[in-house]
Amino acid sequence: MSDDFELDTDDLKRRMEGAMANLRTEFASLRTGRASASMLDPIMVDAYGSMTPINQVGTVNVPEPRMVTINVWDKSLVGKVEKAIRESGLGINPQLNGTIIMLPIPELNEERRRELTKVAGQYAEHARVAIRNVRRDGMDQIKKAKADGMSEDDQKFWESEVQDLTDEMIKAVDAALETKQAEIMQV
Repeated sequence: MSDDFELDTDDLKRRMEGAMANLRTEFASLRTGRASASMLDPIMVDAYGSMTPINQVGTVNVPEPRMVTINVWDKSLVGKVEKAIRESGLGINPQLNGTIIMLPIPELNEERRRELTKVAGQYAEHARVAIRNVRRDGMDQIKKAKADGMSEDDQKFWESEVQDLTDEMIKAVDAALETKQAEIMQV
């Protein structure tokens, strides 16, 4: 009856890759001592009565390796953007120059580097958990098909397919974490 069971491994892979994409986004927001426009992505500004990303109220540039500038389009928002950056927890002290906000990126000390590697580890663990949840969904579909009459050989085949995909994605998370931690600890 269930010989035509076909697990949608493409869907499982897409969902696992979504967890990886989210991890890359979280890693990009971690400050490593080098300037990056993406480090401002999580910061929201109260503009015109709604919370708006910084890149939608001004132009974000990286003119030099240790400097980020934001050219705020509306003069009335300069103070709000500055306040949002100060309260973001990035540890950056904005400097105003008219409608341009300059963010000098200070050197990271050893203690702060260690803290950031721990944060990176937490982000990676969240990604691993998300990947394992997708794996569990796939295994549940296989168990349901087994209850509907799928052969044991087919069950073992699909379970190994899901496990191989999971192992591959977990390795990718571990590799990304190792790269990010090396980048953070680099002086």
